[in-house]
Amino acid sequence: MLQQWLESLDRQLFVAINSTWSVSWLDQFMMLLRNAVTWAPLYLVLLIWSFIKIKPWFWWFLALTVLTFGIADFTSSSLIKPWVGRLRPCYDLDLQGMVRSLVGCGGQYSFPSSHAANHFGLAMFWYRAVLLATGKRWSWVWIWAFVIGYAQVYVGKHFPLDIAGGAILGMAIGWLTSGLFNYFCTRKFKRRESSKVSAALS
Repeated sequence: MLQQWLESLDRQLFVAINSTWSVSWLDQFMMLLRNAVTWAPLYLVLLIWSFIKIKPWFWWFLALTVLTFGIADFTSSSLIKPWVGRLRPCYDLDLQGMVRSLVGCGGQYSFPSSHAANHFGLAMFWYRAVLLATGKRWSWVWIWAFVIGYAQVYVGKHFPLDIAGGAILGMAIGWLTSGLFNYFCTRKFKRRESSKVSAALS
């Protein structure tokens, strides 16, 4: 009963975002938001920033960023989607003729959204890693991940619950990889401090 109610609510919210609340001048913008190429400048800026601002941990930051993305993408697309087997909105018979599919249908399965898993995973990792390394709170990463997830619903690729599921999965993965970053950075810091003490005593 609860599952049916959630699925019904999910479809209603999808139709609202995808059709009722849509405006033509936003269509191209939303398609740009979900395009990986759009964010290439951001990734380049982050690469340069991390090299300059957190140089002692740059390689760990870079490697764990890639690992976060890789785990989130593989887990969501190759493991969970085939197992759950939820159809995308454009394949859902209950929504026949109601879906504005702006970017084509794509793969058959929908839950969870890999876009949401990937970007919320990166958001969680970056937020915690930067907080640890610099003390700064990068709150903007949550807005960034949210608008990409919203765009996935807007263009007709995913249901809202797909985005929520992907976000939870991604944040869990980002939490774990940021824990690794914490471990490696703390270990390196302790080694540096120990070296300083040894040099002072010698």
